[in-house]
Amino acid sequence: MTVVKTSMRNFFAHKGRMALSAVAVMLSVAFVCGTLVFTDTMTTTFDKLFASSSADVTVTPKKDDDAQETGRPDTLPEDLVDRLAGVKGAESAYSDVYDERVTLVNDKGENISPSTGAPTIAGDWDKGEQGSMELVSGHAPRGPTEVLVDADTADKQGLEAGDTVKVISFVATTEAKISGIAKFTTTNPGAALVFFDHETAQQRLLDDADAVSSVQLIAADGVTEKQLKQSVTAELGGGFEVRTKSEEADSAADELGSFLDVMKYALLGFAGIAVLVGIFLIVNTFSMLVAQRTRELGLMRAIGSSRKQVNRSVLVEALMLGVVGSVLGIGAGIGLAIGLMELMSLAGMNLNTSELTVKATTPAIGFAIGVVVTVISAYLPARRAGRVSPMAALRDAGTPADGRAGTVRAVIGLLLTGAGAAALFAASAAEKAADGSAFLGLGVVLTLIGFVIVGPLLAGLVVRVLSIVVLRLFGPVGRMAERNALRNPRRTGATAAALMIGLALVASLSVVGSSMVASATDELDRTVGADFIVQSDTGQPISKGAEQALADLEKSGRLEHVTDYKVVNVTLSLPDGEKQKTALTAAEPTYAQDLRQETVAGRLSAAYGENAMSVGEKFAEDHGIALGDELPVAFVGGESAKLKVAAITSDGSAVDAGAMYVNTATVGAHLPADRMPLNQIMFAKAAGDADAAYTAVKDRLEEFPQYKVRDQADYKETLEDQIGQLLNMVYGLLALAIIVAVLGVVNTLALSVVERTREIGLMRAIGLSRRQLRRMIRLESVVIALFGALLGLGLGMGWGATAQQLLALEGLGVLEIPWPTITGVFFGSAVVGLMAALVPAFRAGRMNVLNAIATE
Repeated sequence: MTVVKTSMRNFFAHKGRMALSAVAVMLSVAFVCGTLVFTDTMTTTFDKLFASSSADVTVTPKKDDDAQETGRPDTLPEDLVDRLAGVKGAESAYSDVYDERVTLVNDKGENISPSTGAPTIAGDWDKGEQGSMELVSGHAPRGPTEVLVDADTADKQGLEAGDTVKVISFVATTEAKISGIAKFTTTNPGAALVFFDHETAQQRLLDDADAVSSVQLIAADGVTEKQLKQSVTAELGGGFEVRTKSEEADSAADELGSFLDVMKYALLGFAGIAVLVGIFLIVNTFSMLVAQRTRELGLMRAIGSSRKQVNRSVLVEALMLGVVGSVLGIGAGIGLAIGLMELMSLAGMNLNTSELTVKATTPAIGFAIGVVVTVISAYLPARRAGRVSPMAALRDAGTPADGRAGTVRAVIGLLLTGAGAAALFAASAAEKAADGSAFLGLGVVLTLIGFVIVGPLLAGLVVRVLSIVVLRLFGPVGRMAERNALRNPRRTGATAAALMIGLALVASLSVVGSSMVASATDELDRTVGADFIVQSDTGQPISKGAEQALADLEKSGRLEHVTDYKVVNVTLSLPDGEKQKTALTAAEPTYAQDLRQETVAGRLSAAYGENAMSVGEKFAEDHGIALGDELPVAFVGGESAKLKVAAITSDGSAVDAGAMYVNTATVGAHLPADRMPLNQIMFAKAAGDADAAYTAVKDRLEEFPQYKVRDQADYKETLEDQIGQLLNMVYGLLALAIIVAVLGVVNTLALSVVERTREIGLMRAIGLSRRQLRRMIRLESVVIALFGALLGLGLGMGWGATAQQLLALEGLGVLEIPWPTITGVFFGSAVVGLMAALVPAFRAGRMNVLNAIATE
């Protein structure tokens, strides 16, 4: 009980010093709890949506994973509705018509489908939709010239009843007026929805007045969904997909689960970084608190307190700090989750705060992380406090230095750093990316730990060099700042290490991102000969209408040629006896000009001959395929043929590496026309003026806004934007770790000022002005921040360069160091150090000289 009282007294006596550490704990816990609440809320939202939109049993066409992509949706005969309505246990049955691959266009010709990856779904306004949505204005669609849209899409795009929109499907383009607005009774996570009447939906979406997309059944009272499914399965036999409401919800949740898992673990990874950085702050805080209370701890030992009691006293303080920080962190985490939901809403995914889900495990995890991390972080300072002898403590206001421990620490740090460097070298020299990735991970961990441990040794060297460049310019004040930074290398190293971690990740990701852009740009310049590339950013295949528009431009002489690019599913019979389901890339012979693919045997143009094909280098090696071999090929949905291997392509390219090519004419000879897949992408070459041809292609495809027309400059810009957006998101998440690191600098300086109170008073007494004192503290902060930046940026560039060597194995062979970013981050670190010192410097400047001198 005495230990607890003593700990509580010390905790509240030093509550100001504990505040920043509590903030570090709070931020670490907040990120973890916020991530869990956010992903749990997303899961709850989607579960409710799936449950509200599914009938007791749903019947759909059986999916064929090997089926060719023809653009025509799978359907069921509509008379199946009456047949299933009479099965045992069914109260009623109704049909559903829908297509998830449509594009919605406003009256200005702009594509207003979601840009977040969520689908645009067109369907019929039937019993299923009426059960999960309600009309909020207007009326249901009546006839082929009216549609209903969802309220979220209407709000985002400024649509209202009476406006004209276009609904573009693979079957037809329909122009209609909005007859009404419907709102989900649950949350719409971001899809755009548009509804026709039943007959119009059949014609404009399925191109068949007697077809439907699915049949929904409602169970009679007392009949379970499983019993109804058994009756339906017995009635239909095979050839159909029959699922209960629970199975539909589970299937949808599984499809969504992979996306949520990636998001969840990515966010938790950044939370882990924040926790790691927070550990340095807490260790530093307690080390300094113990050092400042050495005389007090000595008195406790002198009057009978044991080492264990002193140790426990410090650990109890840490426990209290962990509890306070965790409570604040859990609350902040819920706030962070709400903020993320609002951010997702701005991006187009609607998440309602009424669905906020806080599971019982979330606060438990938050408390476990906050308390355990804090107590572990305080253990070493507590152990050090317990080892101070009473007489040594009473003689000295600081803990005695352990030179032997410092030497051992330096040796261990150098050994770990050397081992990490060796692992990074092994990664860069690896011949397989999988092997190199393991070495890269090991190298990152070992060099990070090594730099943290060897930080105090490096501080003595690097800070002196930085001082010559930065601090000596400020005369005696700069020299005093240098002396203060070097006074306790362990503290300086730990403070800089927190900043080092975040900046190392920023530097490594910048190098990888810049190298990817540079490599892809170089690859495009070397291999892509096409002037224009036409594709959908959402993965939709190219419709017949858009394909015909490009063909018309070719006939008119605006384009020299247009190249199809289709993916054809086949089964190959290989020389080693294996049968393998795979895909061939079907294209015209002009594709050899559009993509300058290198070969290791034969000529690529020969692969576009009659009954010929190419294979990739590794595929040929793995299966014993040689130039001139004939491979039996079974086209899914068509005939079988023997195709001669006329070329073996190099796997060194990042574009289409390993693709197997065949002429579209060869495919057409063995596949029925209605089984011919749609183009995934199309290429075109200008005839004459490229700028005029570019304008003509964009104008001709203006009625198909779901497709993007890009020249090579556009493609490079898109690539840079995509990687840039990803990096900006990562940098935003890493900012949390950097904020915690900045708090560490603030805390170190604040405690350092308290520790040097008497010294500061003496310096003021002999003539040091307040302005000079504040400048000294600011310069000390700047040099610590620059020290952390040098370590972090150097370490990060090493990681990034090694990662690029692994990417080179996948064809991305250009290493590019983003020097503007690296330089900006380095000088930005000086600004961060300057800002971190403002409050400690201000407090030091206000210190009363006589009181400071009288401080023990």
